Amino acid sequence: MTSSRNMAATTVFRPRTSTWFTALAVLVTAGSLVSVMATEGLAGLTTGWPLLGIAFVGWWLFWYPAVVFAEDGVTLRNPLATISVPWAALIDVDTKYALKLVTPRGAYTAWAAPAPGVWGTHAGKPEHVTNLPSTSYGPDRSIRPGDLKNTDSGHAAYLVRSRWQELVESGAIDIDRPALPARSWHWKLVLVAVLFAAATVWTLASGS
Repeated sequence: MTSSRNMAATTVFRPRTSTWFTALAVLVTAGSLVSVMATEGLAGLTTGWPLLGIAFVGWWLFWYPAVVFAEDGVTLRNPLATISVPWAALIDVDTKYALKLVTPRGAYTAWAAPAPGVWGTHAGKPEHVTNLPSTSYGPDRSIRPGDLKNTDSGHAAYLVRSRWQELVESGAIDIDRPALPARSWHWKLVLVAVLFAAATVWTLASGS
């Protein structure tokens, strides 16, 4: 059986829909490029920037975001920034709208772990609300819909809370000396998105 320590060391969590949306963006791009080449030849590829932009945006918004579990903490890889949260920086874990890690410097939300909609909530089963870490439960053992283990936010929160609780109970975290998270912005990805947008505007303006 895999322990929470091993899971934390090896798990890269993405929403279940990320593969589908990314594949759809790539397929739309590939199909459109083939269509352009069939009608305009290789010269048509010079106007294919908007199509390549679709593939990039699909990858950037759906595949690139992730929640990465490691021995030293949790990393939230969002489209605009990556936030590294050491286990000792955690104060609380929330799932109201998405997985949210509360730290001494503020709360950080995971793009890759949204809370469920109506369908996801109704798909919950008894096994999805049992044997959760103690910090998952509110008064009278209540939980949020976003804590259900069958949801993106709930599964990610389960992994975070399990490892965090294990470290707290073992005394590996000094709660009186919390660590601090670190954030790095993805300026290169933003620049690529801006260039694609500019190329798209230029292409559309040239063709009008």
